[in-house]
Amino acid sequence: MTNRQHKIGSGFGAWSTAEEVLTGIDLTGRTAVVTGGYSGLGLEIVRAFAGAGARVLVPARRPDAARAALRDVPRAEVRPLDLTDQADVRRFSGQVVADGTAIDVIVANAGVMACPETRVGPGWEAHLALHLGHHAMVNHLRPAFAPGGARVVAVSSSGHFLSGMRWDDVHFRDGYDGWLAYAQAKTAAALFAVHLDRLGGPAGVRAYAVHPGSILTPLQRHVPLERQAALGWITEDGTPPAGFKTPAQGAATATWAATSPLLDDLGGAYCQDCDVAEPATTDDMLVGGVKPWAVDPAEAARLWALSAELTGVDAFS
Repeated sequence: MTNRQHKIGSGFGAWSTAEEVLTGIDLTGRTAVVTGGYSGLGLEIVRAFAGAGARVLVPARRPDAARAALRDVPRAEVRPLDLTDQADVRRFSGQVVADGTAIDVIVANAGVMACPETRVGPGWEAHLALHLGHHAMVNHLRPAFAPGGARVVAVSSSGHFLSGMRWDDVHFRDGYDGWLAYAQAKTAAALFAVHLDRLGGPAGVRAYAVHPGSILTPLQRHVPLERQAALGWITEDGTPPAGFKTPAQGAATATWAATSPLLDDLGGAYCQDCDVAEPATTDDMLVGGVKPWAVDPAEAARLWALSAELTGVDAFS
């Protein structure tokens, strides 16, 4: 269960697409679960998996919108789910387990970016609540994992550069900052993969975190256009600048991490550009890499314990 943060030479790169990384891989008979799988990167991941023959379950807070987005995607099945509602997570997961579905891949992709302050459930901050939803869903689905094991891919981001875990106030009760809330949630996604892999590795459950790259998708809907321009995310004509990926390219690293045999012995790794990421040596998010607080085993164990306490579920420890 080595967590080696240096490139391995996958044969793919920053501009590879999700479809390209699945060339020669047959997913017929496999089942994947992709949260947020009906827009942006998630939609491209679902299309790639389905195109390779997989059955794909797409949990959706807006099932009608999901069905419309996925109407031309074969083997994509929409299941209603609000990830921020722990009771609904239990319901969804219980139905999947009861169906006898064998799950081979989970991509924890759903997320928000710098949204207005939002409280859900028992007052949880919305960004972190999605992490807690993914934690609970993966744990509740543990009985449905395929007999040989499964892969779990948590979608992180170079946004984790801005903050580690704010242990003294993870729910921002003493003052809300949307960007720091987003950053903490992306650190949480990476740490979730680290500890899940540590716990699940002996049983064939491998977990990875991925930075998709810089891509314009509906994720940025809470960021005003003038702010996006100031950040250098859009040019004067409204198009993405050099260095930004298309959604199909942004979906590639998660798709690769979910399927590549090159990662069999590298569980817990943080990946970008269809390879294992190097440690970050600058604060340039476009360059990327991974900060030490996002792959720290002690931090990962602490987050797992907190998540298990808050959600009341821990199927791996």
